[in-house]
Amino acid sequence: MPRPYERNSPWVWSIPVQIRWANPDPEAALQVTRKPARTAPATPTDLGVDLHLDLTTTGVRKGLTDALRNAVRTGRLTPGTRLPASRTLAADLGIARNTVADAYGDLVAEGWLTARQGSGTRVATRAAPGPAASATPGRTRGHVTHDLKPGSPDLATFPRAAWLKAARRALTDAPNDAFGYNDPRGRIELRTALADYLSRARGVHADPDRIIICSGFVHGLALLASVLRTRHVANIAVESYGFALHRKLLTDAGLRLPPLAYDELGTRVDELPALEAGAALLTPAHSFPLGMPLSPQRRGDAVDWARRTGGLLLDDDYDGEFRYDRQPVGALQSLDPDHVVHLGTASKALAPGLRIGWMVLPGRLVGEVAAAKGRIDWSCSTLDQLTLAEFLTSGAYDRHVRAGRLHYRRRRDELVTALAEHAPHVTVSGIAAGLHAVLELPPGTEQSTVRAAAWQNLAVNGLTGFRHPTGALPPRDGLVVGYGTPADHAWPGALEALCAALRA
Repeated sequence: MPRPYERNSPWVWSIPVQIRWANPDPEAALQVTRKPARTAPATPTDLGVDLHLDLTTTGVRKGLTDALRNAVRTGRLTPGTRLPASRTLAADLGIARNTVADAYGDLVAEGWLTARQGSGTRVATRAAPGPAASATPGRTRGHVTHDLKPGSPDLATFPRAAWLKAARRALTDAPNDAFGYNDPRGRIELRTALADYLSRARGVHADPDRIIICSGFVHGLALLASVLRTRHVANIAVESYGFALHRKLLTDAGLRLPPLAYDELGTRVDELPALEAGAALLTPAHSFPLGMPLSPQRRGDAVDWARRTGGLLLDDDYDGEFRYDRQPVGALQSLDPDHVVHLGTASKALAPGLRIGWMVLPGRLVGEVAAAKGRIDWSCSTLDQLTLAEFLTSGAYDRHVRAGRLHYRRRRDELVTALAEHAPHVTVSGIAAGLHAVLELPPGTEQSTVRAAAWQNLAVNGLTGFRHPTGALPPRDGLVVGYGTPADHAWPGALEALCAALRA
């Protein structure tokens, strides 16, 4: 039986192997440990993975063979995994190299391992048993093929090449202290770049010293909830519709969430005084998920309330870059930087997986929020912060956003056209901006439409799931369709499935 191919080189390397003997014979164990570990040089290609082996039998060769076989059988050693060379494993175990080579040979003969010159010894690739064929032909409810849930961009458009270029430059130019424990506010390079971008693109009055970098909107909201509770705020007013996750985070922090009604002009901020709220969470540029902007008069009324009462407005600018049919609506923070917190993220423009967000805070809150962040110690990667800073200052971020604006507007137009042709009874709203649309449905049809979508293997959210549980206004039936989520190759199928569900 041929043994695994090995060769000598000047490299010296060792791989620790953990060994557990079951019911060991002390004398036998002593004899094994007395054997000198072999440290013959090995090339990097000779080296394999770290192994934890349970040697549960008394014979060394049999114990090693059984342990390796069991590791493969249970999936701890996956197909294709390269094992250490017999010389390396023998040195790690303190046993004879021939013993390891013989164990490998036995397992090659049994089909558990393969050995080929130049490739070493690897776990054999065996076909895994496939799932039983479905007894019922046709569609199977429950398997998601198409995803039109809101909250995510088209991840296939992430600018990998441009991001890699920015990462290389950021890494090359990074000062040594960037790799240590950093300021809880975030890297000054990113805060400076964001101050320039937000001022230029969103009208925010941004000073780098007032910006705190966080790991996305939820992290920032958690920090603010902690600070508000410390300041003895009991009520945060919220919009009648919004993410249930955000409401849960605030209620878990011990805050009460009285809802604000809405009409065609947006959220009814005139209700704030009656709610005895110390803060309000709003989406003034593009109400989520209904889609209307807060009217200029009401924006001013909200700021007047904050000034008069000392309250705080939390401006969730979740998709501020994406405007299609009208001029961009500036950030609410521009009306009064001392009473408005501007919250933004890279999740829609780039990707939620980056986990980078930011808060532009009133000066009096910066120290408290930074201290709260230091206690929780959620932090996005320093390298990612430096990369985003480079991405912003080089203009790559602006170019990517402009390309995305064209991409998502085309998606929006295709959605509206398809619905007009295949589901003319459906009214589409909230489409002047953002990455989602609201499809108004006849009363009492939302749940049946969601079920019909499931039969089309389509994941979509009903509007009811975003409604505040104690909202005073009657619920509306509809779907919240995230047209930004599918990749280009999946978009036509998702659109077809949606139209089929609406026809049903």
